[in-house]
Amino acid sequence: MIPLNIEKKDLLLYAVTDRKCLRGISLEEAVEQALLGGVTCVQLREKDADGDDMITEGRKLLKICHKYGVPLIINDNYEAALKCGADGVHVGIEDAPVAEIRRRAGDSFIIGATAKTVEQAKLAESSGADYLGVGAVFPSPTKKNAVRITPGQLTEICGCVSIPAVAIGGINAGNVSAIAGCGHCGIAVVSAVFGADDVRKAAVELRRAALETVR
Repeated sequence: MIPLNIEKKDLLLYAVTDRKCLRGISLEEAVEQALLGGVTCVQLREKDADGDDMITEGRKLLKICHKYGVPLIINDNYEAALKCGADGVHVGIEDAPVAEIRRRAGDSFIIGATAKTVEQAKLAESSGADYLGVGAVFPSPTKKNAVRITPGQLTEICGCVSIPAVAIGGINAGNVSAIAGCGHCGIAVVSAVFGADDVRKAAVELRRAALETVR
């Protein structure tokens, strides 16, 4: 079995970008503030950006992330991720298959995959995924039509695979305790950090909350 390319500790506080959430600062500044606050992984997710824009932005964020020793993941577009030198890609259920990306990108490329069922989780693992994103565990302000899963389902999905899993979907410092002990190794957030008045402070609070709920 190929060793995982990302460790559990790197997934403790996983920040997913959305420039629409930002309050008067640039994306680059927001990401740096998030990193200073304790974010352990960054995903560039800009649904309105084309491939060239993702490559350009990815290169900018990669320098910032690596300055703090944190991996940069690109959402969906693994070709853009490879071209900009990002550490990996995260794909949804309807995106390119994990096995195809693994063949194209090689063994050292980080691949994250969304899973909402045990079957999807097992398939992602067997296809070569390094970690799972599991959710939505709460109503999501950035993804209104996201399928919800219960804490019990989160526990079941996390427990059916050996790769680490991150809980995602509407998580904030006030509700994360509701999924304590479900087996996930970290939380993924969007607006809870990038929509905050003080991004760095929000990251500090979210990291503290995450540490109290993961195992």
